[in-house]
Amino acid sequence: MNRIKIANWHLIGLALPFQTSNVQGQSSIDCGNLWQQFTTEKYTDRIPNKLDENIFAVYHNYEEDSSFSYFIGCRVAENSPVPPGMDRLTIPEGSYMIIVAKGKMPDCMVNTWKDIWNSDIPRAYRTDFEVYSEKSKNWDKAEVDIYLSLMP
Repeated sequence: MNRIKIANWHLIGLALPFQTSNVQGQSSIDCGNLWQQFTTEKYTDRIPNKLDENIFAVYHNYEEDSSFSYFIGCRVAENSPVPPGMDRLTIPEGSYMIIVAKGKMPDCMVNTWKDIWNSDIPRAYRTDFEVYSEKSKNWDKAEVDIYLSLMP
């Protein structure tokens, strides 16, 4: 297992206003709706001081009942102002493992997450995130980096 250490950094974007869970596929609906809002309303164009063009989808605030919070945004400078209607999220310092989902979207993401859930990876369930970069734009041959927070 490749373990990497990352320092904390900041995102501005759109937060799901409630927690969701994987029960009966609810998170697919909720997260899909947030993605639709994020893209349709062109949030990437409205985020100030972006450090790059990558989009991050973040799973955080995991609860024991398998519910979690969800956030979509872009990496920004630390003191960037948060526009009205948006939120800030800090990715915490920690140890992470990177898994790459490859293939046709969204199937490659669904299958990779199923593999993760059925694995013995020592996940911390703190903050996990997906990086949508230039490599993920071709939906027939996408590559998305998934960062999983690990136990110390």
